[in-house]
Amino acid sequence: MSGRFILSRGAGRVVAFAAMVLALGAAFTLAEPRFLSNANLAGIARHMAANGLAALGLTFVVIVRRFDLSLAGVAAFTAMTMGAVIAAGLPLWVAVLVGLAVGVGLGLVSGLAISRFGMPDIVTTIGVGSICAGLAFLYTGGRSIFQNFFQSGITDLNDARLLGLGVSLWFLLGIYGLAWFVMHRTRTGAAFYATGENPVAAYYSGIPTRRYVTLAFVACAVCTVLAVLLILAESGNAETNKGANLMMPAYAGVFLGAAIMGGTSVLASFAGILLITMLLDGFALMGVPYYYSDGVVSLILLGGVVLFSDAARGWLAGLLVLLPAKAPATQGEKRG
Repeated sequence: MSGRFILSRGAGRVVAFAAMVLALGAAFTLAEPRFLSNANLAGIARHMAANGLAALGLTFVVIVRRFDLSLAGVAAFTAMTMGAVIAAGLPLWVAVLVGLAVGVGLGLVSGLAISRFGMPDIVTTIGVGSICAGLAFLYTGGRSIFQNFFQSGITDLNDARLLGLGVSLWFLLGIYGLAWFVMHRTRTGAAFYATGENPVAAYYSGIPTRRYVTLAFVACAVCTVLAVLLILAESGNAETNKGANLMMPAYAGVFLGAAIMGGTSVLASFAGILLITMLLDGFALMGVPYYYSDGVVSLILLGGVVLFSDAARGWLAGLLVLLPAKAPATQGEKRG
């Protein structure tokens, strides 16, 4: 009985998500018929690829009940690092490996500072992000790096297509598929969830909770580097502001997906970032000023955080209990 109830509840959430996608798509199509054009759908797929990878990285951090606010700074620093390697004439795979190595190093710095030395996650990641942003600007003086970009083949990640879909979208689906398998079909994924849900019990059951907190920040940094790689492929150059607009949509997608699907997960983040990307793309197509769209995304983020919060959900449940219930009919009323 309980299994059928859980299944029906999960199916209900999927149906609700599908209804939201259809409603959002229909609303934007009525407002701007170009929304369903092939060019715009391809643009949604490209933007979702970068935003989705950033959201996936934050998913690991949120699962262990932490926050990472270094995303924009890490994106800027790794963008300029990979750009410098490409400009030096080295192969693209070398630039990617260097970027990933830098990302792993930055993730280790944040993760170890938080898990081993007990530093606050928000303060630590703000500091790491600010240092990274400063170093990126100091190294380049704010100049754009574009040398050898087209010769390196990085733009093929944005332009190439496979089975009618952009390679960047296939790349996103592959990374999400791997993450889903790890988080939901292996002991490693179970350890991540245990670390976030009850770290004390997880520790005494033999799970190295500090290690998994550190791994979450490393995974977040690696996903940020992959997102930046797709941004560089789309723009054809490296600048210090690359990735500056990643964090807000990514967090909004994670928490919106968690609110819709009933908890943080890989698939929930995918669902959330799809809705956020559709929303941002629709606003851009309609010519809505960026500050309005940023405001809407911020409201969605706040709403998702409230619905995701155990305290807020408990308060709402208590409020519903206090609402007056309909009194049962008396015997006299039944006879009448």
